[in-house]
Amino acid sequence: LTDGRRISIPLAYFPRLLNATPDQREEYLISGGGTGLHWDELDEDISVKSLLLGIGDRTQLIQKT
Repeated sequence: LTDGRRISIPLAYFPRLLNATPDQREEYLISGGGTGLHWDELDEDISVKSLLLGIGDRTQLIQKT
């Protein structure tokens, strides 16, 4: 982050990243003027806000009816 902090989140929070090769994980762009991370090949986008809140992948949410 711009204030020098670093964030560490388990890869298990993001299955696409967990299942990617190390080379694929290294191919990211900082997006949204610094508000997100994008992996084009993996079709993965993660917002910095979500990382700070501890929110993982939400594409597989199970909806209860």
